[in-house]
Amino acid sequence: MNQKKSTQLQSPTRHFDVLLSPTPRGARLARLLATEWLRTWDLSTGLTDIAAHLVAELASNAATHGRLSGRSFRVALHATADVLRIEVTDTRGNALPCPQPPSTEAVSGRGLLLVEALADRWGVDPGPVPCKTVWAEVDLTP
Repeated sequence: MNQKKSTQLQSPTRHFDVLLSPTPRGARLARLLATEWLRTWDLSTGLTDIAAHLVAELASNAATHGRLSGRSFRVALHATADVLRIEVTDTRGNALPCPQPPSTEAVSGRGLLLVEALADRWGVDPGPVPCKTVWAEVDLTP
């Protein structure tokens, strides 16, 4: 008996992953590397800019609030045809992010508010101990 196999085309998943030092330089490098990787996909400039801002904010938070001496933070990007997911993992799982309105005099403290505004979804996944992963997703389809 001759059977035809049904084949289903699946959209490719793209992945980028890097460990960086929890310093301002590491946070800047996260944005630069992610931006360059995003440009290879031929995404619209607007989506690349949004993703770059999300990486910058999450990496900056990891380098500032998730910093433990001698421990790196991880930036990972996963893309399908529909969604770009940005993940930043640091080793301060006990320090969960919580957006709060900054004081009017503060020069920082608006990062998670920007993440909320730019991402379609975001959240925090605890573990494995002692880590946490803060993630943001951007829909790539209208």
